[in-house]
Amino acid sequence: MAKLAFLGLGVMGGPMARHLAAKGHEVTVYNRTAARAEAWVAAHGGRHAPTPRAAASGADVVLACVGNDDDLRAVCTGPDGAFAGMSKGALFIDHTTVSAQVTRELAEAAAALGIGFVDAPVSGGQAGAENGVLSVMCGGTGDDYARAEPVIAAYARVCKRLGESGAGQLAKMMNQICIAGLVQGLAEALAFGEKAGLDGEAVVEVISQGAAGSWQMVNRHKTMLAGTFDFGFAVDWMRKDLKICLETADEIGASLPVTALVDQFYKDVQQMGGGRNDTSSLIRRLRKG
Repeated sequence: MAKLAFLGLGVMGGPMARHLAAKGHEVTVYNRTAARAEAWVAAHGGRHAPTPRAAASGADVVLACVGNDDDLRAVCTGPDGAFAGMSKGALFIDHTTVSAQVTRELAEAAAALGIGFVDAPVSGGQAGAENGVLSVMCGGTGDDYARAEPVIAAYARVCKRLGESGAGQLAKMMNQICIAGLVQGLAEALAFGEKAGLDGEAVVEVISQGAAGSWQMVNRHKTMLAGTFDFGFAVDWMRKDLKICLETADEIGASLPVTALVDQFYKDVQQMGGGRNDTSSLIRRLRKG
């Protein structure tokens, strides 16, 4: 078993760290709000540290799941950052969804210190983290990935290296692009059925078994019909991710017309006060009339 540090104990990081502890790893945790780290240790054992550097000191592998590019830089770099506490030959695994640019920047900084770096964003939401069945998209060297994969296996249903540094983040962008279109299509279909006077749940029972079926349809149609949007990935975070997708598309010359449109629909939901609603709340704007 390895000596690990986990930075960031939000709705994703907390359960992921729990799975690592359950596998018998020695886990030290850090969270920006110290009370959450203290509560995690009380529930799962291990210890908590006051800074990323202190958490990372002596660890074989340091994992992070924080908010955005700036949050990731903050826990990695500077005098109190994880890199300052890591030994040469240690490995950093980043589960945050961030830009490929910051990933490559931090991977280079880590390499200069003799530290391995794997970008490993995840898909599967809070439920996937809780149940240990996340899909993990990885970028980095083959050697670093080979060291990371057995650790990630504690909470992954599938884990795959897709290329060099940044490839995991680019794959996560593809994931979010797909989700945006699927949720909007489902929202439109359910709203259409309501206007037409159909039983949406009965219709979904049929069409989910055919070519229209998707994970979103199976797992979100009931809560969408009920107008309950307190489960899963929040609109505010989805807009953060779609911003990364759209900016990267501009950089590489890709066209994302549907993604750009759905991003504006999510903006409408934010303006309706739904920033903390889950992403299936796109149907709210279709019901306004």
